[in-house]
Amino acid sequence: MTTHDFLNDVNIVTEDLRIPSDTPGIELYVRNKRPASMNTFSNEKTIVMVHGATYPIGSLYDVELDGFTFLDYLASHGYDVYAVDVRGYGGSTRPPEMEQPADLNPPLVRTETGVRDFGTAVDYVLKHRNLTKVNVLGMSWGGTVAGAYTSQNNDKVTKLTLVAPQWLSSKPVPIDTGGPLGSYRLVAVGSTKERWLSAAPEHKRGDLIPEGWFEQWVKATLASDPGSLTDHPEHIRATNGPILDIREYWTAGKAFYDPKEITVPVLLVHAEWDIDVPLELAQNFFTSLTGAAYRRWVEIGEGTHMVLLEKNRLQAFQAIRGFLDEAYAPAK
Repeated sequence: MTTHDFLNDVNIVTEDLRIPSDTPGIELYVRNKRPASMNTFSNEKTIVMVHGATYPIGSLYDVELDGFTFLDYLASHGYDVYAVDVRGYGGSTRPPEMEQPADLNPPLVRTETGVRDFGTAVDYVLKHRNLTKVNVLGMSWGGTVAGAYTSQNNDKVTKLTLVAPQWLSSKPVPIDTGGPLGSYRLVAVGSTKERWLSAAPEHKRGDLIPEGWFEQWVKATLASDPGSLTDHPEHIRATNGPILDIREYWTAGKAFYDPKEITVPVLLVHAEWDIDVPLELAQNFFTSLTGAAYRRWVEIGEGTHMVLLEKNRLQAFQAIRGFLDEAYAPAK
């Protein structure tokens, strides 16, 4: 069986939505994928996902590699999947300050704004599908968004999945390169491969990203920002609010939210070569989840912070699906 045989018998419907945010003039882009045959919807089989601090949902979750995307994988296994771009990212409205030089305005889209936008998307899905809860998933900064949202809204969450979430760090965080912060930063997408691979041991870098995958990812990522062809060629814009929050929270010894306030089941997915969220940080975060109904940590060997786009991505996909599929509760 090839990795994508599971798609053969499933016709997947894709729907692109734009929903109003809580700010006039700002719309949020939401991509929905689900089996075409799905006509009943449930709390357990619905997922709402959010991206990290740099790359939008189309870059992290919906790049076709080896014939399928992460969203395809989940939809093909019977899930009604929604992924939302926070304002300033991907298909969502960019605040007007992002059309000005970055040094004219302070950092945009702080984490509390991300939590509000994510909450707007969750509420939309709950109403749209007539549900009371959804599963929630976030990666990296999106892990903070999803974790903070869940800590405040356990009653709306079935299960929480976090891929390499942020946590307190006594050392500099690589995504923060220092210096003054404007409203956004320009990310040279095609030049990121060296840093991406540098997280792995030198003798393991050659096959970490299968042939053609990086180029496909670059193409999808650049397509997410319309200015990447004209105004800032080969670059995408990413807001700097999450970077300011690293300085004011995560490297300042101050957690943005309290993980023990999360009471739903939690899955933590981490990869061994993640230099953005090192093993010690993941462990400290995991042990802080003392209020969870139950919690699980899955460690993926031979993977970096971008494990969802690497050769071992299917291990992460299968671990997430297994967690969501299971009907489990601790014995009493």
